[in-house]
Amino acid sequence: MPNKILHIAKWEFIEKVKTKAFIISLVMMPMIMTIFGVLPGLLASKSDEKTKMFGIIDRTGQYTALLSANIVGKYTLPNGTPNYSLMAITDPDTAIDHLVKLGTSKILENQIEGLFVIPANIEERGRVEFRSENVGNIRDQERFSKSLSDIITQHKLEKAGLDAAKVKSLLRDIDVKTIKVSDKGEEKESGFLETFFSGYIFIMMLMFLVITSGQMLVRSVVEEKSNRIVEVLISSCSSRELMSGKILGLTMLGFATISFWVLILVGVNFSIDKPFVNFDHLALMLTYFVLGYLFFAAVFVAAGAPLSTEQEAQQITSYVSIVLVFPIALAVPAMQNPGSMIVKVLSLIPFLTPTMMTLRLSIQMPAMWEIVLSLALLALSTAGMMWAASKIFRIGILVTGKKPNLKEIWRWVRTE
Repeated sequence: MPNKILHIAKWEFIEKVKTKAFIISLVMMPMIMTIFGVLPGLLASKSDEKTKMFGIIDRTGQYTALLSANIVGKYTLPNGTPNYSLMAITDPDTAIDHLVKLGTSKILENQIEGLFVIPANIEERGRVEFRSENVGNIRDQERFSKSLSDIITQHKLEKAGLDAAKVKSLLRDIDVKTIKVSDKGEEKESGFLETFFSGYIFIMMLMFLVITSGQMLVRSVVEEKSNRIVEVLISSCSSRELMSGKILGLTMLGFATISFWVLILVGVNFSIDKPFVNFDHLALMLTYFVLGYLFFAAVFVAAGAPLSTEQEAQQITSYVSIVLVFPIALAVPAMQNPGSMIVKVLSLIPFLTPTMMTLRLSIQMPAMWEIVLSLALLALSTAGMMWAASKIFRIGILVTGKKPNLKEIWRWVRTE
């Protein structure tokens, strides 16, 4: 490798590693992942710090006591107190509108969390009305629904002359223990979080690394163009050497960041009783990670070279970043059906290959031909994008003023 490329790479690395932006990005990823992992559980636990009171209007006159005994004894807080308490909404005026009005006033006065209205024909219709200021507490609604459904089922069995207790024991809920198997005959217990986070964390790392490094790369080019420094640099090295040095320097910076993140991840993962990430296909994941990073680095170079202002740089980096965010929205559907044709097709699109294949590796090992084909396409696309980026960079870094259109950029690529 020419010494000029190494000198440029060294300078880029040292200059960027000293900036506040690098320090912030270095600690941002672990903090964000910690927040994503801890905050939902913390919010859930905070919502269950005290017993919740719910109102009941029972038009049948027979389910309030049974429901209270079922749900109060079944769900408890960490300190052992009941998670729920039920208040029967009654009044000498038994008109439903009047009782609903009474219950609604108790909701607005914060005496109860919500109000369940059990109609007289509940056994035929199977529908209960729920009123609350917060109708988004799905878990509480599902728990009440499940308990009431069990009680109604038991009541129907008794009316049919069957032993409800014996039938209930036969219909006991089953806990599912998930075991992930491989073609090597290895088996291990694997839960949803371990499977999900193994691919999700790699996607998040790649996204943050590409976005931060790409923004640095584009801004560096724009700044040097606006200050006319690039003209001095080109006089002492070729445009290809300058571009290669910048990409190499930022790649070194990026992998220094990743090494720091991985050390934290490994330390946390193996310091807890139940690891949330598995490293079964680490080598393949890193291969996709490296190729994906180089591919997007070339994309940022090609997109940033023709730009002349900071505003244009922010716009173009935000557009490229959308492509990286897209697979995050597909994470759960891809996990549910990793072998679908659409997921396979998306995995072969170079812009999506690093993230989609990393996610699939953590869920279900793709066929060998898919892995080979996706790696070949990604490697060829990376080489092609690097070649096109060098063509655009060679001319783009010297162009200032009017932003070139796509036709002009295509002409730069075709220029020998």
